Amino acid sequence: MPIISGGNVITGAGRRIRSHSVGSPAVGATTAVHAAVTDTGVQVVVTTAITDPDVPRNLTATAGGTAADVKAIQVIVAGTDINGNSITETLPAFTVNTTGTVTGSKAFKTVTSITIPAHDGTGATTAVGTGAKLGLPACLSRDSVDDVYFNGVRETTRPTVAFSSSAVESNTVTLNSTLDGSAVSVDFHE
Repeated sequence: MPIISGGNVITGAGRRIRSHSVGSPAVGATTAVHAAVTDTGVQVVVTTAITDPDVPRNLTATAGGTAADVKAIQVIVAGTDINGNSITETLPAFTVNTTGTVTGSKAFKTVTSITIPAHDGTGATTAVGTGAKLGLPACLSRDSVDDVYFNGVRETTRPTVAFSSSAVESNTVTLNSTLDGSAVSVDFHE
């Protein structure tokens, strides 16, 4: 579709609207990717019993068990982005002596390994789960999301959008609605 600029028609100019079916993401769960691993006093690299996220989305790490044994460690996750390219993310550090969840920002399609440094004591556990940030299939130079549909209905509250012109895994949307396994689609322009 041509665009008229200052009385001149610019052939081939126009913006491309793209509709992306994200899938039907379930609500995030703290053990969706890997069940809690009990600390052994040494760093552990997990490569088995990993469940990939249901759709490309961000990950979480949850420190549990004995709060006094929790150390300010940072879990490192490796896997692939929505296009199958290798990515890694160092998740935020846990709060010392506090059980709780930290949230990553990159959208993972698959998880191939999880590196868990040693805590302060063997009473601590670490689990990896999924968050609410859903991956987009393109690098965006700005927030160009037009509409988001949840269970076939247009969201009236605008989503939170993160964008990066160089790293596709950093382009995400977070809906205002709570994910529940309903279909999600995102319209954006490139």
